[in-house]
Amino acid sequence: MSIKSRRQTSAVLSALTVGSTLLAGCSSTGPSILGEKVDYRTAGSKVVSLDVPPDLSKLPGQSRYGQISPAIVSANSLNSPVAAQSNAAVAPGQLGNVKLERDGQTRWLSVSASPDQIWDAVRQFWIDAGFTLEVDQPAAGLMETNWAENRAKLPQDIVRRTLGSVVGSLYDTGERDQYKVRIERSSKGSEIYVTHRGVVEEYVDNRKDQTRWMPRTDKALESEMIARLMLRLGASKDDADQARQVAAPDTKSRGSAYAPVRLTDNQAGLSVDDDFDTVWRRVGLALDRAGYTIENRDRTQGQYEVRLPGDTGEKPKVGFWAGLFGAKPADTAPIKHRVLVQGSGTQTAIKIVDQQGQVQSSAVAQRIAKDLFNELM
Repeated sequence: MSIKSRRQTSAVLSALTVGSTLLAGCSSTGPSILGEKVDYRTAGSKVVSLDVPPDLSKLPGQSRYGQISPAIVSANSLNSPVAAQSNAAVAPGQLGNVKLERDGQTRWLSVSASPDQIWDAVRQFWIDAGFTLEVDQPAAGLMETNWAENRAKLPQDIVRRTLGSVVGSLYDTGERDQYKVRIERSSKGSEIYVTHRGVVEEYVDNRKDQTRWMPRTDKALESEMIARLMLRLGASKDDADQARQVAAPDTKSRGSAYAPVRLTDNQAGLSVDDDFDTVWRRVGLALDRAGYTIENRDRTQGQYEVRLPGDTGEKPKVGFWAGLFGAKPADTAPIKHRVLVQGSGTQTAIKIVDQQGQVQSSAVAQRIAKDLFNELM
């Protein structure tokens, strides 16, 4: 629902307030997790068709980690029948040790179990949290949720408390959240990377007759979902609380918190004053945050294979008249771009190469390099 539509419902809600007051004494419709700061479960699959544009390629990524505030973690989802059924296959205690790793502003979960052992548990975590998975690719180690609304941000006034279950569709926060998950095999088991993208609906101009979705930053959400995922995978509540504290904003200056990054190769490449392992992780998270789809990766070769933001990977369709006269869909595969990460000591170079490994300096290569530069700064 657009901002304009929500304003039009205010009169209706005002008219219903008197009647709702009469129901307040005999009905309790408040959410079962009243007081929580994160709740996507009441939205679930209902938010898939909301007016978030399918192509968010023009939205810049969310570039910083950090900010976290304490929040109460509900056990409702952990005790649900669906969750119990999921955990029956592999109990959290069988997933090995789970801990938060941090290198500067880069954060990830380290699990002493293989990706195939934890995949179902991670998938069920997002489903129980109220999301549907738009991307679910175990072979590639990729998950991506739908755009969902954090219903815990809705105002809990008397109308909401008494009529929320009846006219819930009239309420809208004007915000949507999406999460990407990558699970990589490591020498110790698995590494789990979680990134958040957020948008907020704003008026185009002062006439307030049109709205658009704009990027927003809510770093606490990413940290909170990482902490909750730790709990699902078997970490203790104390460990999750400590993870929130570790993920608190870095008090250092921007220059000291991040290794220097420079554009090179006619602004189609980058140079980072850091080692390969650190830059590899940072580049992966930067691609996720900037909206790129990582289809394949090879850590030993230092290579990510990606699709541009907004590229669905589908082949162009032939129109009706063209098909009538015998035209066939193009046989060319969707264009993929390769990001090559090469390190030597404390210096790492990032280059955009073609399928043959040739360094590119095209406008597309410059765009990828610029997006990475903005996220890595």
